Amino acid sequence: QVKLVESGGGLVQPGGSLRLSCVPSGSIFSFHVMGWYRQAPGKERELVATLPRDGSAGYADSVKGRFTISRDNAKNTLYLQMNNLRPEDTAVYYCNGLTIPYNYWGQGTQVTVSS
Repeated sequence: QVKLVESGGGLVQPGGSLRLSCVPSGSIFSFHVMGWYRQAPGKERELVATLPRDGSAGYADSVKGRFTISRDNAKNTLYLQMNNLRPEDTAVYYCNGLTIPYNYWGQGTQVTVSS
């Protein structure tokens, strides 16, 4: 069974930065698309950013220009660099990996933006 393990969440002040990491149990190349989603209390899970294996990254409008999704093939790790964080970015962030037709999720990591 494929597992995705996230890390890097925490408490940060508005305007601060965090970098999330996601390490799959298998090869990162096995996924057609990898991405980050988030879910705030009382809200539905929403897409944050995606990175196709052979394509360009995509972002939600709310994070464009502030967040960057990337992949380090040598470290077999997916990242989400989050800059200029806002209180509304507070949520549990989930790593996602799609290898058609299967969709895998990590356990989530909490990001809290507060002064």
